[in-house]
Amino acid sequence: MSLFKARDWWSTVLGEKEEFDQGCLCVADVDNSCNGVDKIVVGSYTGYLRIFSPNPVKIGDGAQAEDLLLEVHLRDPILQVEVGKFVSGTELLHLAVLHPRKLCVYSVSGTLGNVEHGNQYQIKLMYEHNLQRVACNMTYGPFGGVKGRDLICIQSMDGMLMLFEQESYAFGRFLPGFLLPGPLTYSSRTDSFITVSSCRHVESYKYQVLAFATDADKRQDTEQQKLGSGKRLVVDWTLNIGEQALDICIVSFNQSASSVFVLGERNFFCLKDNGQIRFMKKLDFNPSCFLPYCSVSEGAINTLIGNHSSMLHIYQDVTLKWATQLPHVPVAVKVGSLQGLKGVIVTLSDSGHLQCSYLGTDPSLFQAPKVDSREINYEELDVEMKELQKIIRDVNTSPGPLPLTEKEDFLSVFATVSSTLDSVSQATSNEVGAEAVPSVTVKVMMQSRLALQKTKLSVYVEAPLAATCDRFIFDSLEPEILKTVSLSVFLKGNYLPSELEGSAMASYSMPTGIPRVVQCKFRLPLKLICLSHQPSKTASHKLTIDMNKPPISLLSLFPDFTSQSDDDQVNVLGFRFITGSRVTLLASKTSQRYRIQSEQFEDLWLITKELTLRLQEHFEKQGIKDFTCSFSGCIPLQEYFDLIDQHFELRLNGEKVDELLSERAIQFRAIERRLLTRFKDKTPAPLQHLDTLLDGTYKQVIALADAAEENHCNLLQSFTRLKSATHLLIMLIGLWQKLSTDQIAILEAAFLPLQQDSQELGWEETVDAAVAHLLKTCLSKSSKEQALNLTSQLNIPKDTGRLKKHITLLCDRLAKGGRLCLSTDATAQQTIVMPGGCSTIPELDPDERTTAQDSGGMFPNHRHLAGQTVKPESSPPAAFPE
Repeated sequence: MSLFKARDWWSTVLGEKEEFDQGCLCVADVDNSCNGVDKIVVGSYTGYLRIFSPNPVKIGDGAQAEDLLLEVHLRDPILQVEVGKFVSGTELLHLAVLHPRKLCVYSVSGTLGNVEHGNQYQIKLMYEHNLQRVACNMTYGPFGGVKGRDLICIQSMDGMLMLFEQESYAFGRFLPGFLLPGPLTYSSRTDSFITVSSCRHVESYKYQVLAFATDADKRQDTEQQKLGSGKRLVVDWTLNIGEQALDICIVSFNQSASSVFVLGERNFFCLKDNGQIRFMKKLDFNPSCFLPYCSVSEGAINTLIGNHSSMLHIYQDVTLKWATQLPHVPVAVKVGSLQGLKGVIVTLSDSGHLQCSYLGTDPSLFQAPKVDSREINYEELDVEMKELQKIIRDVNTSPGPLPLTEKEDFLSVFATVSSTLDSVSQATSNEVGAEAVPSVTVKVMMQSRLALQKTKLSVYVEAPLAATCDRFIFDSLEPEILKTVSLSVFLKGNYLPSELEGSAMASYSMPTGIPRVVQCKFRLPLKLICLSHQPSKTASHKLTIDMNKPPISLLSLFPDFTSQSDDDQVNVLGFRFITGSRVTLLASKTSQRYRIQSEQFEDLWLITKELTLRLQEHFEKQGIKDFTCSFSGCIPLQEYFDLIDQHFELRLNGEKVDELLSERAIQFRAIERRLLTRFKDKTPAPLQHLDTLLDGTYKQVIALADAAEENHCNLLQSFTRLKSATHLLIMLIGLWQKLSTDQIAILEAAFLPLQQDSQELGWEETVDAAVAHLLKTCLSKSSKEQALNLTSQLNIPKDTGRLKKHITLLCDRLAKGGRLCLSTDATAQQTIVMPGGCSTIPELDPDERTTAQDSGGMFPNHRHLAGQTVKPESSPPAAFPE
């Protein structure tokens, strides 16, 4: 046992019940920092990758939160981590991570944090190679004498050396007489790979010999190899050391000399480049790891050797120079430069004890601790505890780190829309198909109370609407000076948007450095996408909106779509969208209702919304506050379900096309590799129609790519139509059940959770989870339903049957008196008072529900849940209301 212990500079324990080994530790400047400070990279067999930058406040301190730069779970076990120039086109350092079946190369980068948030580090996958064989270890270096980059060689468990030229696989070779894998390293001076075989021989193989040997994929029997089908893999030199090796390292004095160090089970050897023994040292202990490095003395090499007695020995050639005690058994040891301290010894144990230490001469002797006989004053402890609890409560209840006056916005944003369309359309592209696409001017004004720098303004409108310019950057804003920008909005695609609202958002940084965002909304005119047209008497879809006030003339509501000569037909108004679809609006002369009808269900939405908004504005101008709209017709669930099916079918088609495209791309690359092999072969061989197969596969890839792009465009249009129908359904449910603004907001959050649809996260599974949550919480019929757990994974469903059932059940429970709320109190939800003093009706079986619908039940309009369109009794069929 050593009298002196390793002086602890920084230490930590990694994870719980994780395992580590020799290749799991690496010390290098992995993030390419400007100061060149090394970082500690550690990988575990449980798949966790951690990067540390120790910065102890006081020597011997443990790890702080800011010392851990990055921790990520890569799922697969990590066998080895290395840092080198692994990416083509750059000489920056990258991180290579070896898994049993995969090699991944990552880029590690850091981002400066804002205010007190600290720096943020992340890894980005540059490329990966899936391995056909189980990997054991790897080495890297400038194979073949390449400049400015490192290549990687992986040794598999069955004795194959797989060489990768960065992003591409080069070749594979089997080692002769292989039984079990041993340590592997690369000597750049001799351009050779050095390993220890199961015969306990140190073997060296030239890279050029490996490159020109028989390909491992075409390995033949020994007898066939003798016939001369390719060059055999010949060893350059070999040396019998008589014991199994634990590790191999290469140390170079200069460009003209290098040494090969081999750590055995009872000895460690120093060999010359040609395999001759320079010296060897018999060890009196069981070694666990070692690290040779150049000494300060000319021509001497120092070697750190850790053993299973938790000791670290430092040798200069064969002379023991120092011995120090470690708190653990090291399985890996490295030396690095950390925070300006050079020569820090980094050790890692198999259980995850990571320590940075240095050598010292102060003996660590045991001293009996002083006995503290001071009695504990519990009254003082209670007072201190109350003070700490008060501080915690104040922090939790405070509005934030800034006073309320500082949290006010320094920037104000306003937007105005021109009342008339542009005299000359500013539409930059015409995909609509109409002769002329109108545009409207939107002015956005900003005014700041203080001088602001680098203010960014973004304008957003619903697709397929587009703006002539939607990004503005202001280098500086003077205080109290109004800044105005103008842009034009027009319809870009050949389908209708789901909303005619837009928003303008300005982002800036406060003087304290905290980023802030201010936004305002604006409403685009209906004439931007719609023109007046001759009314149509026939339509497939009709809606009737009731109100509690006398009907208003359509001439007063839509003066921009009517003229004074239309006085005789002010109760009928026709609209034609510039995409081609038509909508007719009818006002009843005898009853307080309006009817909207169209050939497409989703086209009803924009006109219905515009009608309700203009009615609301009309009565507000007259000072009437009790105006309300209602809907007493049939909720068109079947039409809504048809749009859901269309959207879902396009999603399934997209998956099939993507799968076929992936298969054809794999086939295309495989044919390319075979063709390249034929072209590189020195002996010309027939192509065997590989060129014809390549051309056919290329045409299939192009056709599938075009089909995928077309399906994606159709999916965007279908999703927009589905959003329009969803807005209309939410409005009708709100008018039907007289829902409050908060309840409608809950419905919108459940049915419109996504701004964009994708294959990974689609509308169907997201809405199904949200509606199921409402059914199990605020609309649940019993506490037993509330106890059911929802799945945490959202996957694309097999069909839309479950979603349709949940939407129908949602309307059913709303019809029975259920109300939407976000309260988590189950008791409060079960004691909700229903309209008319009635209690919640339990859910019926399908047979009982049919009977209840036939009998009318408590809600006479309950039959509309079947999704059938029923025309109002007050209006004659196929005729205008009178």
